[in-house]
Amino acid sequence: MMKRRVAGQDEAKLMRRIVKDGLRPNEEREAAIRRVIRSISKGKVATYGQVAAAAGYPLYHRLVAKILRGNDGSLPWQRVLGAGGQIKLRGEAAYEQRLRLEMEGVRFKGKRVDMEVCQHRFRTWELE
Repeated sequence: MMKRRVAGQDEAKLMRRIVKDGLRPNEEREAAIRRVIRSISKGKVATYGQVAAAAGYPLYHRLVAKILRGNDGSLPWQRVLGAGGQIKLRGEAAYEQRLRLEMEGVRFKGKRVDMEVCQHRFRTWELE
């Protein structure tokens, strides 16, 4: 029982360290994430976690969201979604994201994108 508790504490420490590290500016890491976002094809989508992993920074999904929030319009922000194809934005922004995706041919199943059909398949060796 004690061992399980320690493992959980270690995991929590690691997550806090990753979140803290993600808040620090790092041009190389942010450039890698931007490159991955730009590689998502029109009519396809990826989750925040998939983008982070393809950039070589698994568990940095929050940094992906931060980069998209500070986007100057040069990134196809509408192609990045929450887990399971869920639009995480609210209100008018969520409506705009869905509309942009539908205009690109992305199919929805209710409120979620049909990830089986529309998920981008990263080929990380092409991202350099």
